[in-house]
Amino acid sequence: MAAIKRIHVAVNCSNLDKSLAFYRSFFGAEPTKVKDNYAKFELDNPALHFSINVRPFEKNGVLNHLGFQVDNTEDVLAMGERLRQADLLLIDEMNTTCCYAVQDKVWVYDPDVNAWEIFYTKEDSEFESAGEARDLSLCCAPPSAPMKIELTNFRKM
Repeated sequence: MAAIKRIHVAVNCSNLDKSLAFYRSFFGAEPTKVKDNYAKFELDNPALHFSINVRPFEKNGVLNHLGFQVDNTEDVLAMGERLRQADLLLIDEMNTTCCYAVQDKVWVYDPDVNAWEIFYTKEDSEFESAGEARDLSLCCAPPSAPMKIELTNFRKM
């Protein structure tokens, strides 16, 4: 069998500039190619060929989420800190049970609400998730996307 050089993932986006800003920060790398409606990152670690395509799309597709598995909790924390420093909003899930495993992970969303997780599998579990049996919303699915909340002044003028 031929050796695999990189895995390829292509996602659609609605705004290339916003997506480029996000993925530059998320990957900590510059794209190898940028066109008016397309960008490509070719990463060595992880071995990933990732492309962004400006295309109309329905936001309720079949993609659940994307992610990177790392070697230990320290790597999760280090990547999480790098993403925080890049002002990307993170959701932490440490010591959670998901997909029959105990994991430490962080989540982040790109501008088109594609969820990415950085995770370390600590050990196997007999349970699919930490929640109620058959509550699959808690397992192998990203937490709800962050919502923008606008605060106003409630003092009487």
